[in-house]
Amino acid sequence: MHGISTLMLGITGLLALTTLMVPVAAKANLAFSLILAATGIALGIVINNHFMLGLGGPVGDFFAALGHFDLSSEAFILIFLPVLLFETAVVIDVRRLMDDLAPILLLAVVAVLVSTFVVGLSLAAVVDMGVIACLLLAAIVSTTDPIAVVGIFRDLGVPHRLSLLVEGESLFNDAAAITLFTLFLGMLTGERQADALTGLLVFGRGFVGGLAFGYACGRLVCWSFTLLRGQSTAEITLTVAAAYLVFLLGEHYLHVSGVVAVVTTALVISYEGRTRVSSETWANLDEVWRQIGYWASSLIFLLATMRVPDMLAGMGQGDFVTLAVVILSALVARALVLFGLFPGLTALGWAEPVSVPLRAVVLWGGLRGAISLALALAVVENPQISADVKSFVSVMCTAFVLFTLFVNAPLLRPLIRLLGLDLLSPSDLAVRSRAIATALAKVRRKVTVAAADYGIERELAAGLADNYTERLGAAEIHVAGAAMLSPEEDVRGGLMMLADREYAIYLRHYSDGTVSGHITRSLLLGVARIQDSVKTSGAKGYEDAHISFMAFSKHFRLALALQRRLGMEGPLALEIANRFEVLLMLQAAIGELMEFVTIDLPQMASQEATSTITAIIARRMESVDTALTALRLQYADFSKALQLQYLERAAVRIEEAEYLKLRADAVIGHEVLNDLLADLKLRTRRLANRPPIDLQLEPEKMMVKVPIFDGLPPRQLSQVAGLLRPVLAVPGETILKKSDPGDAMYFVSSGAVEVRISPNPVRLGSGDFFGEMALVTRGRRTADVVALGFCSLLVLKAGDFEAFLETSPMVRDCVQETSRRRAQATMDEA
Repeated sequence: MHGISTLMLGITGLLALTTLMVPVAAKANLAFSLILAATGIALGIVINNHFMLGLGGPVGDFFAALGHFDLSSEAFILIFLPVLLFETAVVIDVRRLMDDLAPILLLAVVAVLVSTFVVGLSLAAVVDMGVIACLLLAAIVSTTDPIAVVGIFRDLGVPHRLSLLVEGESLFNDAAAITLFTLFLGMLTGERQADALTGLLVFGRGFVGGLAFGYACGRLVCWSFTLLRGQSTAEITLTVAAAYLVFLLGEHYLHVSGVVAVVTTALVISYEGRTRVSSETWANLDEVWRQIGYWASSLIFLLATMRVPDMLAGMGQGDFVTLAVVILSALVARALVLFGLFPGLTALGWAEPVSVPLRAVVLWGGLRGAISLALALAVVENPQISADVKSFVSVMCTAFVLFTLFVNAPLLRPLIRLLGLDLLSPSDLAVRSRAIATALAKVRRKVTVAAADYGIERELAAGLADNYTERLGAAEIHVAGAAMLSPEEDVRGGLMMLADREYAIYLRHYSDGTVSGHITRSLLLGVARIQDSVKTSGAKGYEDAHISFMAFSKHFRLALALQRRLGMEGPLALEIANRFEVLLMLQAAIGELMEFVTIDLPQMASQEATSTITAIIARRMESVDTALTALRLQYADFSKALQLQYLERAAVRIEEAEYLKLRADAVIGHEVLNDLLADLKLRTRRLANRPPIDLQLEPEKMMVKVPIFDGLPPRQLSQVAGLLRPVLAVPGETILKKSDPGDAMYFVSSGAVEVRISPNPVRLGSGDFFGEMALVTRGRRTADVVALGFCSLLVLKAGDFEAFLETSPMVRDCVQETSRRRAQATMDEA
């Protein structure tokens, strides 16, 4: 066999071998990557001796094909690194990653720097290879590989935060280590000067530039999803292309960190992309990338470890002392960061505390893998490096990688069990016990029904039911024990359950096409803040986070300022329409939560906790209803149109489900189904466009609702309209403050305000005006005026007040009389 046939035999044979190793790893209860590493080393030995072993036929050709695999270090990195990074980042929980961003960056950047210099200087003290060569090796062995560790974590069910710290570290760790590797390699070959400041600038430029470029590419990919709407295969293909293009463009054209750029692009897609594509496409994308990641990680492990026999060829007895220095100094450097710097982050308030057991596992779990071997191979391939340095880097790097894989990895399971990190927390145990009790009670009831349906003998059904009765009794004992949880812990657990359920509700509505991706992202962000607040502050945090989410956002405030200062209504109309949709979805989601609290929560939480949570959810619903009512009163037509659109979207989904059911029941054929679905697709596109909203802020139309302007001839109405400026006041906004100088008066076109005069506040509604007293008397405001809801106001500036009074004697008399009457009332109350 020759050429392409040999290549295909080698690759497909390795993939087949990888598949066979999965049951071996499960049987041996070892990490899959550990088995792959052992297999790769064995393959390397056989490849070097397959002619001596007399292997022929397909097996001999397979080993011959592997012998012809001569991947360079550059090929290892270009082929495998972009997809490995992208796969890890695109499936990670970005919100939780951001929660632990400070400790992750500390591990990924600071820890690499500390490790490089601690290991490098320690080696320089015991070997005669020069400081730069030692630092080069230290940078190579500072890259961590999470594959083996995360596999063990998943098997044992450790806290999610532990997996996140290790995976998050690995995302940016490679970028820091590769940058340092490039810097020291250039110094060693004479291509760069040994200048610390220059090195720091190069590192910073590459990292920051990679972040910026990756963010821009991520946003571009997400925008492209809208052009490919519904084309699942094209959308997924775009992400695969992006992984390689971003890496290549960043590294070779922009000279920024391709690693950081790829990771950032994938994180942006992970955060925003899932609400840019359909839920089915995202599920498919997730599966495709997991498959690509499995192929890439398996192949790079096998191909890299196949080089191990050659890379260890020059190892002597004296190298074991050097290896011990590398191992000990690497552990010390990692410990300095985990136990020396981590507490400082917590003290500064930059991160949540990381427990000592978690830090201990992260310390021991810093495994090295294929990327370290690929970087060592780059040194071996470089003709400008001396033979002694090549041998030193090759042997020490390979031996250290093997130590972490065959010593650290197998001891991780016992360490995790020793520290109790594989055990559920008390609150999780309580939920588990109640879940079992609830499920068993339902199963026991349904077993009897199932027996009757299948005509099974009563004695057999009764025996199985008795078995479930015994298990239910044991579960109820555990539930009774769980009642020992403090009320605060019980409430916290229940609220976290509700927050997770609310998150799922919004994703379901997005999947059903009821709500847009933009609104979904806003809602998911709100739930994320609730989850974070519940973790730190329990019930109070839940309510505070809801209040914060209900408040008018910075974008809304900016749009409001643009309308008031520049007369721009577009941004404000968009923000009000968005708020309408958010509140509608909140109302629907909280309604579902209330049903869950009433029916299901009592089986999962104590009566006291259920009562507390019920009250919290009721208050939350009340606040949403109040906010939604304020909008509906001001924009009734838009409210009706928006609600009708939501109902039509739901109707389309129901209609689609009915057509699919008819096809499944063979009532209609494939051609008829396609025709019906095509019609639904057109209707869905039409319903994607939100109905327009009219803010009703045209001065002429607003003046019609103010009686003081009745009877003015058209010419005078036009003059007055030119003096008035429309503004929108939001609920709770203080329009006027007591003791402020009078700079304007206001006419209420719609809505209501409250003049806070002690002891009896006065409410003014559509057609009234206020603020005129300070203009007439040239004094200061005598009371606060607060908007009770959304109010459309016409503002008359003080400089135009006299011109306004001169437009009509009737208007002048009305304003002056009202001002005199109000001033007298104020004096009487005083």
